[in-house]
Amino acid sequence: MRWEGGRQSDNIEDRRGEENSGASPVFRTGLSGIGFALLSRGGFKGIFILAVIFFGLSLFGYSPTRFLFGDGALVNEHSASSGTKTPLQTNDRRSRFIATVLAETEDTWGDIFRRHNAKYKPPILVRFSGAIDSPCGLATAAVGPFYCPADQKLYLDDEFFDKLATHFGAPGEFAQAYVIAHEVGHHVQNLTGVLDRMNKARARADTSTANALSVKIELQADCYAGVWAHSTEDDGLLEEGDVGAALNAAAKIGDDTLQKQTQGYVVPDSFTHGTSAQRVNAFKTGYQSGKMESCDHF
Repeated sequence: MRWEGGRQSDNIEDRRGEENSGASPVFRTGLSGIGFALLSRGGFKGIFILAVIFFGLSLFGYSPTRFLFGDGALVNEHSASSGTKTPLQTNDRRSRFIATVLAETEDTWGDIFRRHNAKYKPPILVRFSGAIDSPCGLATAAVGPFYCPADQKLYLDDEFFDKLATHFGAPGEFAQAYVIAHEVGHHVQNLTGVLDRMNKARARADTSTANALSVKIELQADCYAGVWAHSTEDDGLLEEGDVGAALNAAAKIGDDTLQKQTQGYVVPDSFTHGTSAQRVNAFKTGYQSGKMESCDHF
């Protein structure tokens, strides 16, 4: 990806090196009504976080969907800690890369929203290390990136990019860009009201149907990532192998692939993000069309 020299977004909040307050979220009438939160169970294999977005819990054989879009609401006892910050490198290659990719998503979705006579409000990308307090709960780095609709921010621990290459077998900067674009896709869903509609639909659904709705959310976010990739190609930023890197990343994180790796068999009714083939197809759909509307059927 020819990203160097491109515009860098200012919508980045660097909270790496902060001392976390360790606040735990408080749930009323069950779990998070938003569906992006942390569940802390000291006596049950430690701390788990779930996020619409992304890969982590599946690695450990847990299904996050039973917590997604619950009928309760999340209330956090403490606001995010300002903490004590250590001096950090903010002009290194990765920092510039993240800021440039985020800027590209801003340009892409800004143009698309304007064509639909709407204004795009970009999300803030929060970089953290280890763990972080968010309005959606206490997040650890174990799960990877997530989107919190309560504050319209993306949360990213940089080390996930290293895990993406070593653990998932999905190296390359464009694979990392796909991760960011996928999370931005959830922000787009939030702005357009998709997440709210899914929240209401899931509240009325049985577990199997609720899981299927979660898959639709994830596949649409993958499709939106493909729409962004189409835009970057139009801007002349893609290099040979970039799209292949994104497709490889999508394939590596399919529910069927992850379940086979972790438990040796698949349980389709428990899928929450879609199969590898579905995720690849969703990204391809957005990439080939370049149109937001092509993602509506997911």
